[in-house]
Amino acid sequence: MLATTQSSTLLGLDAHPVQVEVDIARGLPAFDLVGLAEAAVRESRTRVRAAMEQAGYPFPLRRVTVNLAPADVKKAGTGFDLAIAIATLAASGDLVADDLGAWLLLGELSLTGSVRPVRGVLPQVLAARDRGVRGAIVPAENAAEAAVVEGIEVRAAETLRGVCDFLSGDGTLALADPTQLREPTPGEALEVLDLLDVRGQSHAKRALEIAAAGGHNVLLMGPPGGGKTMLARALPALLPALTFREAMEVTAVHSVAGTLRPGVSLLRDRPFRAPHHTASAAGLAGGGDPPRPGEIALAHNGVLFLDELPEYPRESLEALREPLEEGHITIVRARSRARYPARFTLVAAMNPCPCGYAGDPSDRCDCPEERVKRYRARVSGPLLDRIDLLVHLPPVRAAQLAEGAQGPSSREVRERVDLARKRAVERSGDCNARLTVRQLREVAVLDAMTTRLLTDASDRLGLSARAIHRVMKLARTIADLDGETNVGAPHLAEAVGYRVPGGA
Repeated sequence: MLATTQSSTLLGLDAHPVQVEVDIARGLPAFDLVGLAEAAVRESRTRVRAAMEQAGYPFPLRRVTVNLAPADVKKAGTGFDLAIAIATLAASGDLVADDLGAWLLLGELSLTGSVRPVRGVLPQVLAARDRGVRGAIVPAENAAEAAVVEGIEVRAAETLRGVCDFLSGDGTLALADPTQLREPTPGEALEVLDLLDVRGQSHAKRALEIAAAGGHNVLLMGPPGGGKTMLARALPALLPALTFREAMEVTAVHSVAGTLRPGVSLLRDRPFRAPHHTASAAGLAGGGDPPRPGEIALAHNGVLFLDELPEYPRESLEALREPLEEGHITIVRARSRARYPARFTLVAAMNPCPCGYAGDPSDRCDCPEERVKRYRARVSGPLLDRIDLLVHLPPVRAAQLAEGAQGPSSREVRERVDLARKRAVERSGDCNARLTVRQLREVAVLDAMTTRLLTDASDRLGLSARAIHRVMKLARTIADLDGETNVGAPHLAEAVGYRVPGGA
């Protein structure tokens, strides 16, 4: 007898439908699974057998053949267990249901018959809705994230027996509720600093405000203890709140990566990722087979903080170049290709020299000039070209630490940032850092004096065409913060100032 259920597999954030076909025929007892399945999928035989017996159903002592179609798409993960078990029960006659094909079935089975959570439920349910699937049965711990998808019925499964009773009409499964959000524990909550916690460094605080308003990338260069890490950790508090669409994108990426906490619906805070400087290229860009997202994708719609920038392996840093320009990253393997969104604000920090004290008034630096050049050359020109604000931090003196909090708070800065972002979105649909060249020419028209200023600065600093466009985008953001419709000479002059390698 033959039975078919619906499931899906992930390639990047794209969910591909999978038909789970089970045929039970006469012959010696056997369990054959075909359809380009990886080891975790093939091991479902053991889990399905034990779960069925724990649920009170005998495993067929006949020849069981499971086909995961289409056969030329690689299947990975443990999310097919539930679909295989239900199809096996239907093929054996132990489960009678009229509309098996109307449900997307996702979930891993334990040996006790309970349904365990799996990765990537949100994008799979989204794709099922778009295909016109009536509903989805997902693990209870994944139900909150699946329930945010409108237009599809989502049921929460706790046991295999409960799913069987529901499909046969003898029981019910709870409807998933997106409002049942689990609050983060203290260990999970992101520690965000207020700008008032940072003493001095008014120039760097201004740069962070501009970066937050326009989505611009920042490089902080200064001596040890100058506040680089504190400033980076203060940036998330300046960024606008996630829109619903952005929250869906962030949640989908973290769901696929397996970093979404059980019971969490939508991620409400912008990501802040700070990988160690020993991170490999695969750790930053993503990798594996099938490819999983790395730190670059996990920082989507948030902040990627790279401390001690020159200490990262060169191939790791070079992996940043295309995502910074394109806003996405594509990971290609022999049998798979995965594309992940990667629109993030890069905040990088480095010392001015290997010892960290070049330019310090105490004259503690004894690094030879050649050594300093080699140190700074670890960060390539093409990568620096994609950074909009080069900010040099002076040492913080004891007198500054003893002073009370000065300058605006993060809340005050965020209000200005929100207004500037709103102007940019209303004008072009996105923040200024992501303007196309055509859009930039329309929204940053320069008069004769401002054009001459840009030309002189470009010649003096040797700016590339990309750098010139980034200066113009930066000037557009500064004008938005000032509430100005047109980009003037003061805005451009401030933007050019952040490209000057003073002290570099």
